[in-house]
Amino acid sequence: MSLSPLRVTVAFLAAGLLALAAIAGSLFVGAAEIDISEGWRALLDPTLRENNVSYQILMAQRLPRALLGFLVGLGLGVAGAALQAILRNPLADPYVLGISTGSALGAVLAMTLGLSFGLGPFRAVEIFALAGAALVMLLLYRLARGKREFSMSSLLLCGVTIALVGSSGILLMRYLAEPHLLIVMDRWMMGGLAVVGYDEVAGLLPMLIPGVLLILWLAGPLNQLTFGEEMAMGRGVDVEGTQRWTFGATSLITAGVVAMAGPIGFVGLIVPHAVRGIVGPDHRILVPASGLVAGAFLVFCDSLARTVMAPAELPVGVVTSLLGGPVFVILLLRRGR
Repeated sequence: MSLSPLRVTVAFLAAGLLALAAIAGSLFVGAAEIDISEGWRALLDPTLRENNVSYQILMAQRLPRALLGFLVGLGLGVAGAALQAILRNPLADPYVLGISTGSALGAVLAMTLGLSFGLGPFRAVEIFALAGAALVMLLLYRLARGKREFSMSSLLLCGVTIALVGSSGILLMRYLAEPHLLIVMDRWMMGGLAVVGYDEVAGLLPMLIPGVLLILWLAGPLNQLTFGEEMAMGRGVDVEGTQRWTFGATSLITAGVVAMAGPIGFVGLIVPHAVRGIVGPDHRILVPASGLVAGAFLVFCDSLARTVMAPAELPVGVVTSLLGGPVFVILLLRRGR
C-alpha cells in the first residue's frame, strides 16, 4: 500500500489540531468562572501561583482532566482500529466485545475486596482489571483460533454475551459490597474523568504506552490481515502471532483505560469507522489518526457533559453511549442489508 506524503501530512496535521483545539477548549468549560489572563500570568511567574485560584483550577483540575480524557480516548481509538482489523468487522471495539466489561468486573472485584497492594507502577485495581480483560481476550482468541469454523459475526455475538455475563457479575459484586463503596462504584461504572492532579494520568501511561506502540508496530501485518488470513499468510505474515500480540496489546490498553476512567463505550467503534472513511484503510495512518481523533472526541464529549446540566455534570460514559448507541444500530442495519 503506497503512502502519499501529502496525505499523511494533512491527515496528521488535521487530527493534531483537532486534539489541541479540544484540549484548549475544555480548559474554559466548568462550573467555576476563571480569569484566563490571571492564570497565564501565574504560569509565567511562579511567585503568583500559590494563592491564584484561576491557576489552581486550570492546572490541578481542568488540564489533568483534559489530558486524561485525551489519553483514554486515544487508547480506545487505537484499540478499536486494531480489533476491527484482526476481526475484519467495523462493529468490533473493546466495549462491544465485552473486553471493557471483563476489565470492569476485575476492577470492581478488587474494590469490593478492598485490595490495596501494588506491583511496580500498578495498583491492585489495575492488576485485576488487566486480568479481567486478559481472560475475555483469551476466550475470544480461543474461539477465533479454534478447530471449529467460527464466523466473525458469531464472535461479536459471543462478546455481547460475555458483556451480559460480566454485567451480572458486577451486579453481584455491588450486592456484596459495603454501602459506602456503592456510590464510588456507581459513579465509576458510568465512566468519568473527574480527577484532581495527575496521578491518574501517570497511572495510565505504563499500560497505554506499550499497548499503543505495539499496535503501531503491527500496522503493516494488520494491513495484510484485512484481506483475509490466507492471503496474509501467503504474503509471509505470521497471522496467529499478529492476532495474539494484537489481542494482548488491546487488553493492556483497555485495562488501563477502565481502571482509570471506568468503562466508556463506543468511542473505539465510532471514531475508527469514521476516520477510515477519510484517510483510507492503511493502518499505518488509520491507527494513529484514530487515536488522535478519538482523544479529541472524548475531550469534546467530556466538555459537553459538563455543560448540558451545568452546574451539575453528566458522566462522560453516558454521553458517549447516547451518541454511540444509535451509530452502532445504524452500522448493524447497514451490514444486514
